[in-house]
Amino acid sequence: MRVSRFFLATLKEAPAEAELVSHKLMLRAGLIRRLGSGLYTWMPLGLRVLRRVEAVIRDEMNAAGALEVFMPAVQPAELWQETGRWDLFGPLMLKVKDRHERDFCVGPTHEEVITDIARRDIRSYRQLPVTFYQIQTKFRDEIRPRFGVMRAREFSMKDAYSFDADEGGLAQSYQTMYGAYARIFTRLALRFRAVAAHTGAIGGSASHEFQVIAESGEDAIAFCPSSDYAANVELAEALAPATPRPAATAGMRKVPTPGKMRCEDVAELLGEPLRRTVKAIAVMHDDALWMLLLRGDHTLNEVKASTVPGLDPFRFATDAEIARHLGCKAGYIGPVGVDPAIPIVADRSVAAMADFICGANEEGFHLTGVNFGRDLPEPQHVADIRNVVAGDPSPDGKGVLELARGIEVGHVFALGTKYSTAMGARYLDEQGAPRPLQMGCYGIGVTRVVAAAIEQNHDARGIIWPAPMAPFQVGLVPIGYRKSAQVRAAADELHRALEQAGVEVLLDDRDERPGVMFADMELIGLPHRVVVSERGLKEGVVEYQGRTDAAAEKLPARDALVLITERLG
Repeated sequence: MRVSRFFLATLKEAPAEAELVSHKLMLRAGLIRRLGSGLYTWMPLGLRVLRRVEAVIRDEMNAAGALEVFMPAVQPAELWQETGRWDLFGPLMLKVKDRHERDFCVGPTHEEVITDIARRDIRSYRQLPVTFYQIQTKFRDEIRPRFGVMRAREFSMKDAYSFDADEGGLAQSYQTMYGAYARIFTRLALRFRAVAAHTGAIGGSASHEFQVIAESGEDAIAFCPSSDYAANVELAEALAPATPRPAATAGMRKVPTPGKMRCEDVAELLGEPLRRTVKAIAVMHDDALWMLLLRGDHTLNEVKASTVPGLDPFRFATDAEIARHLGCKAGYIGPVGVDPAIPIVADRSVAAMADFICGANEEGFHLTGVNFGRDLPEPQHVADIRNVVAGDPSPDGKGVLELARGIEVGHVFALGTKYSTAMGARYLDEQGAPRPLQMGCYGIGVTRVVAAAIEQNHDARGIIWPAPMAPFQVGLVPIGYRKSAQVRAAADELHRALEQAGVEVLLDDRDERPGVMFADMELIGLPHRVVVSERGLKEGVVEYQGRTDAAAEKLPARDALVLITERLG
């Protein structure tokens, strides 16, 4: 491919609205162009990358035995009303009416549609197992679209759905897709972790996220470097302290702490380590106030807290509710002397504390030397309700946890019978008895994969594409192509030879200065660059440089084809 016949539209500066590196570089390299809020056109260069990602996904899906389909983007409301998700999705769902005033949505996902297909066409256990997949556009009306295609309203997704006769079959299909996903991201040369995750609005009994490791990632993940353990922080278990609670050594004392409403400020005022303090968080379940206790240096994990029996759903209490139930201002509340009717949930780490510091339920005062069993009753509930921190023991007992940021690019769910029961998708077993289909669903954000790859692979000069995703393998830069017949002939011949060898080459035949052409090649991130110049040809060489190489090397011009293809691997 020649640049003169291609649409290469690079920018020196990214538009002001671009925040993430991937957003800036995708705009600057001409991969995408913004149409509206959260809406992007994929330009020729970007589409080549997208198609490469799709090809790897399609290859592995087919190899895993999944069958490709293509479902409508516009879906009737009746299907979503059957599962109750018409209202559950809320404003995220773009709802429209047709000319007959019938309700439809632009599909954010396709569980209902594929379940409708299954209930119509799957009759017998003999038709199972079966897995369908598609690569298709989705639309979710994000309240604040940002970060380019990372959190766009319209995006491309690969979604797959498995149907099995029983839970054992579902477990096997789940593992098949899990393995396929691991191969996909490995083939795309991404550094990733598969982490245990919460099932969220999709539902089901089990799920794993595939996270591309990147400092800009929105998700926090916990992993053990010495084992395979990895989990989203919202799900990672914080083990109880290995040592029992120590005996009390101090008496409880009320101390003045005027204006000190945060544990950090109280600890500094009293000259105590933050880990000696206990923060009390007031939450509401229906009209009842609950108190959650965390060590001062820990943070609440709302997902874990919602699993405490009787607490789901909950919300944080207002200042007025705190004053009404505790007679105190937020920032000074604590568990000592509260109404016994107020349930108290202590994190595992708090339950093992002695001589701790907490609010006195009186503005401007805290208590020191507080101990369970002496100064207040043992907590009604002890549970893991905090986020793990680096250095916590790994739940698998094989080391300690480290934390990293990740970008979710894939998610697998074991749905069970959630949708099949709601929509009446049944099959007849070997005895002729009707049973609900066991379902799994498996998604990859195709457009998000492209952005995640850039977040993980870039430098100050631009994108550094992993080879399997690069829009072209080689950038061929002739210096003086329009002025030197010798350079033009050599470049054209090498371009032809590489293409005949199956190498995808972008020949920059523009009448531009070398610096402009070099900058563009580095910006768009092609893995290999070859420079042809009059001076080099006089020496009988061309210059080769890998995208991450510190300097170029000279290759004999007569052997350039062989030597370049060797470097392509």
